Amino acid sequence: MNKYALEVLENLKKKYYWEKEFLQAVEEVFKSISLLIDIEPIYQKERILERIVEPERVIIFRVPWMDDRGEIRVNTGYRVEFNSALGPYKGGLRFHPSVNLSILKFLGFDQIFKNSLTGLMMGGGKGGSDFDYKGKSDREVMRFCQSFMNELYRHIGAHTDVPAGDIGVGAREIGYLFGQYKKLKNVFEGVLTGKSINWGGSYLRPEATGFGVVYFTEEALNVRGESIEGKRVLISGAGNVAIHAAKKVLDLGGKVLSLSDSDGTIIDEDGIDEEKWKYVYELKIYRRARIKEYLEKYPHAKYYQGKRPWGLTKADIALPCATENELNLEEAKALKENGCICVIEGANMPTTLDAIEFIQKSNMIFAPGIAANAGGVGTSGFEMMQNSMMMQWTKEEVDEKLKRLMKHIHETCIKTAEEVGTPGNYINGASIAGFKKVADAMIDQGLV
Repeated sequence: MNKYALEVLENLKKKYYWEKEFLQAVEEVFKSISLLIDIEPIYQKERILERIVEPERVIIFRVPWMDDRGEIRVNTGYRVEFNSALGPYKGGLRFHPSVNLSILKFLGFDQIFKNSLTGLMMGGGKGGSDFDYKGKSDREVMRFCQSFMNELYRHIGAHTDVPAGDIGVGAREIGYLFGQYKKLKNVFEGVLTGKSINWGGSYLRPEATGFGVVYFTEEALNVRGESIEGKRVLISGAGNVAIHAAKKVLDLGGKVLSLSDSDGTIIDEDGIDEEKWKYVYELKIYRRARIKEYLEKYPHAKYYQGKRPWGLTKADIALPCATENELNLEEAKALKENGCICVIEGANMPTTLDAIEFIQKSNMIFAPGIAANAGGVGTSGFEMMQNSMMMQWTKEEVDEKLKRLMKHIHETCIKTAEEVGTPGNYINGASIAGFKKVADAMIDQGLV
């Protein structure tokens, strides 16, 4: 790592020693952009690294709400407005018990570079709460969302900060949040993305991240003369990203072997075909049930309690689409032993640093989430465009734009990696290309 980058990282570790996820994200990016800093000393002169690792603004607030029994509950709300050099802050809201400032800072930091790679005018941000929707009624979720927005509305706007959904925040939650924002501000504007299609949403927004991951995977495989068709694919997770990645793998002729949740993993050696996919979609997206119920309808499958899919069966492609640090070194070794040639991140930072190092040394294709899962925020950008023009593109138009976006991101990664002397290294390509655009904009805009 470049001496300047290492110095900044070490100081950051002393300052925020408890923020492990954030520090991991910074280290991963710094390892790559060190190559650029060696070539372009202006970034050290302008102290870009010290500036880019500190959010422009962090908002923390209490969220009091009343449950169905009339008891008062209190959660903590956050919004990390990280960097606005390229446009209004853009990034999701996550409602999950694990949410803390470290996780949101790591997500917001990565979002800076992910948004930059799309080529759209979007800065980076992230937010959420430690609220757990599980076991809550629709009315309880509504009351929580309304209370959350009672503070958040002061800090967001169509040209200021445009949140989206994330884990625990789907169309239901976006609807409640938007309704309260509209009531408080008395304005109908594109302040949230992921809206329902009949009142300002974009076609394919729920599908976009998962579809985009698979479009990127196809591009990466094509470089080696391969394709998804006929490949055995392991997918972790069973939320929006995983479910729709599975659908697009099926569309392109691949064989989906697994899905998972926090309780365990199902492996179906016959493949999760269209009929089974529809059942899983109903099970996880609408009923929000546990993945092990898959066996009640398809008893030939196997369920592995408390396990992730990596290494449970032979596979060509691994798509980690659940959460951070879900693929460790031992699991990466198991993938290699079972014939895996390609690991593409669908979630944010799902692979540990030592696992990434092993995968790359093993000559497996590896692409980071800041590139591969950028289709979601890219389509959020499309939604912002449609809102500003007061119109709506067709599903086919959005899908074509999404394909072009992922192809552009892939080409950018390949080109940039070659320019810094590391051909085929998607981490270097993605991190450096994303960083350079933001850093140059920060220099242009002065010391602010």
